[in-house]
Amino acid sequence: MSLAHFVARIISITLAVSAANMVYGQIFPTRPVRVIAPLPGGTGDFAMRLVSQEISGPLGQPVIVENRPSSLTGETAMKAQPDGYTLLIEGSSFWITPLMQKTPYDVELDFSPITQMLMAPNILVVHPSITEGSLKDLIALAKAKPGHLNYGSSGTGSSQHLGAEMLKSMTGINMVHIPYKGIGPAVTGLIAGEVQVISSSAASVAPHIKSGKLRALAVTGARPSALFPGLPTVESAAGLPGYDVTTRTGLFAAGKPPRMVINRLNQEIVRALNKPEVREKFLNQGVETVGNSPEEFAATIKSEIVRMRKVINDAGIRLD
Repeated sequence: MSLAHFVARIISITLAVSAANMVYGQIFPTRPVRVIAPLPGGTGDFAMRLVSQEISGPLGQPVIVENRPSSLTGETAMKAQPDGYTLLIEGSSFWITPLMQKTPYDVELDFSPITQMLMAPNILVVHPSITEGSLKDLIALAKAKPGHLNYGSSGTGSSQHLGAEMLKSMTGINMVHIPYKGIGPAVTGLIAGEVQVISSSAASVAPHIKSGKLRALAVTGARPSALFPGLPTVESAAGLPGYDVTTRTGLFAAGKPPRMVINRLNQEIVRALNKPEVREKFLNQGVETVGNSPEEFAATIKSEIVRMRKVINDAGIRLD
């Protein structure tokens, strides 16, 4: 076969695949779509059940949420056919956990990002006994008394743990990690004075901030949060460019479905997330809607993996 014929053949195949994808995307879906979600009670399950009600009508098919333990969601979804009929909703731990232990899946190889649905920066709070007024003052105290302050988390490898380790790495301070079995006990430990610092979700600490049991210093995300208007970011409050610890929730498709399928799902989900009443329901749960493109979500994941890999390696954090 001549080079010209070879090139023509490749172009012909490419156009055929593109045309097939376009047709497939236009008729998708022709049967119910299932979404693998963590067990009820968490953000992922709540989010998908809310959004599924909004997109089932436009898609013309039921969107069925199936719950699995968090340790099995990725493994369950990756075994499905890569046709767009099996989706997975998961949070940041889905792509961060593989940096700390072996997992049966590879996020970038086994799944296709559809959109980041939600974001929830943590709120850095302290016990009232810490009279230092600002985050810079707290950092100065920690530098003056290495190992004097304890910080709590919901467990090793959690966003609270990684956020504090990032703060330690960027400032050179020394605080002692006290892991609890869940964020509830960690916040209770902070109120009791067992630890002096914690970064936690707005939903977990907002009531205690309002009652005066805890004091908020900063938002751990890259930008101010609508959940706590007027509260500065860690980056601006402490002069730490690049500091960003945000809990994200996103939707993936199993495998690599046709591009038109990914685009169709993205279009309907983003449309649902942009509805004012949907945004309001999520804000009431302590999270903000995002709804970006597959490319933007994939870039966010890549960036976060790079940043967190350094934090995890520097701190020697392992879950194996």
